Amino acid sequence: MFETLLYTFLLSISPFGEARAGIPYAILNNVHFILAFLVGTVGNTLVFPLFMWLIDTFSQKFWPFKMYKRGVLFLSKRAKKLAGKDLQKHGFWGLMVFVMVPLPGTGAYMGTIAASIFKIERKRAFLAISIGVLISSIFMALATHFGHLGVTQLSSN
Repeated sequence: MFETLLYTFLLSISPFGEARAGIPYAILNNVHFILAFLVGTVGNTLVFPLFMWLIDTFSQKFWPFKMYKRGVLFLSKRAKKLAGKDLQKHGFWGLMVFVMVPLPGTGAYMGTIAASIFKIERKRAFLAISIGVLISSIFMALATHFGHLGVTQLSSN
């Protein structure tokens, strides 16, 4: 069980799935959906402070390197394209919804990049991203739990 929870946490903090991958992984490996929700949400919520620290710490140091600059510009353009209009128009609520929607290219990582680009105050950005992660995690936990229950019921008949 510890190994499954560790994988859940690592999936939830990774940019390749966030809690949208971690929570279903745990539930499908027989972890109670509330525990899966808690571990996945904590992992995904930690993205903002850790990623902002990385952005602050390394951005100026690595900016002279062409490959780093190219990657940052690519992610910045993508974040502006995906979230730009909503964030400029709706601010806090736009950021929250952007993080909450379970689509590729949205989530805590892109939300953090967008908050950094648009210079949203950190406390407000953290709150918006955390609420978005919380709502998304609730949805993922319930959808996976009830989907798993339904499949289990159908297969036992």
